[in-house]
Amino acid sequence: MDKDMRSNRKESADAMQVILGGWKSRSAKLLRNVSEPLLAWFRANARDLPWRKDRDPYRVWLSEIMLQQTRVEAVKGYYARFLAACPTVQALADASEDTVLKLWEGLGYYSRARNLHKAAKIVAADGGNFPTTYDELRELPGVGDYTAGAIASICFDRPTPAVDGNVLRVISRLTELPLPISEPAVKRAVFEALEEVYPRNACGEFTQALMELGAVVCVPNGAPHCVDCPLAALCRASQNGTVGLLPLKAAKKERTIEEKTVLILTDGEAIAVCRREERGLLAGLWQLPDLPGWLSPEAVMATLEEWGISPIRCEPAYFRKHIFTHREWHMRCYAVQIRTRSPSFTWAVETDLAETIALPTAYRICLERPDK
Repeated sequence: MDKDMRSNRKESADAMQVILGGWKSRSAKLLRNVSEPLLAWFRANARDLPWRKDRDPYRVWLSEIMLQQTRVEAVKGYYARFLAACPTVQALADASEDTVLKLWEGLGYYSRARNLHKAAKIVAADGGNFPTTYDELRELPGVGDYTAGAIASICFDRPTPAVDGNVLRVISRLTELPLPISEPAVKRAVFEALEEVYPRNACGEFTQALMELGAVVCVPNGAPHCVDCPLAALCRASQNGTVGLLPLKAAKKERTIEEKTVLILTDGEAIAVCRREERGLLAGLWQLPDLPGWLSPEAVMATLEEWGISPIRCEPAYFRKHIFTHREWHMRCYAVQIRTRSPSFTWAVETDLAETIALPTAYRICLERPDK
């Protein structure tokens, strides 16, 4: 069976390469005609975004990391706050990890912040000089194909595409790409096809123009603004009425649902928090104490007694839900008054939660009591 599965996978991979080869041949001429109308449109219509003020690699890198799987409007405030606290890569390298995580609090995907911090230390150790090529940038922690392409092209005018979801959607519709855009081989083929048509001395603008087109015109969910598109005359999907069918996507996996009981333990002045394990989801971050499954009030009180904590009163449960990429937490929350603090936890007062302790959104929403 294993041998048959390996054989089938190889046949599928070979077939995909044949399809991609034909697609690249059919699309080469079309893509060569994209840069002129696209750049003219971008120069006239580009949004005024704070990270477009200059080509400083620190600022571009910071913005691109923040923008991964996060909306532009959500990033703006974080970007300004981060730069105010860490205006240079050296300042970021010198900051503590807790400071970096607090600045990141609420953006999610906290591994981005940790990798940002690690990469800053590497760049700072080299005198604050960022790598200037795609391959060198790719070696920094947390810098993948897309981010390396964005920095290399925007900051150093290298012909290196930054292929994200927006760009994949634009190219998929423009060329009627016949394969799911989530396939690594497809992403690589799009990268290579774009690499061949990057305009000299305008690489950074071309990268940003492709992103911009996907963000504001060639938008998802089958409702793009084709009448405003500078590439409408070239777009095969527009001509053939297939815009709503593209891009093709592989079937999504269902999220795993996890039930949890989250405890807000307080003596009236502080609440209990603790660190998560150093591996896995939200690794090493602060959390509220939690337990697997949905516990009854009686089970909560008994558990606290086993922990050596004397509970006074357990208020009625309320529910919160938080969605991660591949899982959902369904949380039954209890606010519990206790007599004495346990040394097993860190006890955080309001200023700690506001200024130093980065509590992920999944737990912070549990502090929003129904009566507040």
